[in-house]
Amino acid sequence: MLTTTGAKTGQERMWPVLGVPDGDNLVVMASNWGQHHHPAWYYNLRAHPEATVTVGGVSRRVRAHEASGDERERLWRRGLEVYPGFAAYERRAANRRIPVVVLASMSGKPA
Repeated sequence: MLTTTGAKTGQERMWPVLGVPDGDNLVVMASNWGQHHHPAWYYNLRAHPEATVTVGGVSRRVRAHEASGDERERLWRRGLEVYPGFAAYERRAANRRIPVVVLASMSGKPA
């Protein structure tokens, strides 16, 4: 689960997302099932990059940044290995490039 702060409301929002492990970080694809717009959680993270992820009942603080260049390409390929369905979402969302967001662990900051 990804808990963000609403970009407009400032209220806490929880989202079920598929997190792809990358070392100590998790990576999430803002695919929105291939819709023509980004998911709300993406805008929330752009406005408020500090968030909380909960995996297996353990929560931790993270700071989000959007991957670009070689980092994005590497992480996108990794995402396709974990969930090949992202390829279909990419085709459906042909009008936009799906953002790849890194949720970097904030060591020493428990949720």
